[in-house]
Amino acid sequence: MKTSRELLLSHARHSLQEQHLPRITQCLKKLSEEQIWWRPHPTSNSAGNLVLHLAGNIRQWIISGLGGEPDRRERDKEFAEVGPIPRRSLIRHLERTVAQACRVISTLSPEDLTRQRHIQGFRLKGFTAVIHVTEHFAYHTGQIIYVTKLLRGVDLKFTRLPGEKVESRRKRKLSQV
Repeated sequence: MKTSRELLLSHARHSLQEQHLPRITQCLKKLSEEQIWWRPHPTSNSAGNLVLHLAGNIRQWIISGLGGEPDRRERDKEFAEVGPIPRRSLIRHLERTVAQACRVISTLSPEDLTRQRHIQGFRLKGFTAVIHVTEHFAYHTGQIIYVTKLLRGVDLKFTRLPGEKVESRRKRKLSQV
């Protein structure tokens, strides 16, 4: 039986690598290079900005904060970027960052999770950093999904209705063709 620590860390890795990262990647592939950098308003962020922000956040909180790598984050630049940074480069950057963070997460001991840290001006324990990053990643994934749906007007098929079977969904899709 897995311990609470093992369950937490396993869930965090799954959430980042298997659930949200593939959704962001699919969204970026559906958007044109111009749409990746589209902002509905000058005070809003583009999908590209959110990808840079997620990579910066994960690097600062997990790779640096928990993994001991130097913290070289320039947070304001994540939001100031107007692109275009090519889709392929954004995806590769986020994939590498998530993979590195998941390696750090997989090595965290009970002591690592309960030890106090200073990350981004906050004093917190390691498990709080893991939870923060997981929830923060999910939040911004939702924003990227929303922007993609808004700009493309398509069902991304990431969710299904309660009780709806995958087979029923395929049949419905085929009947619409």
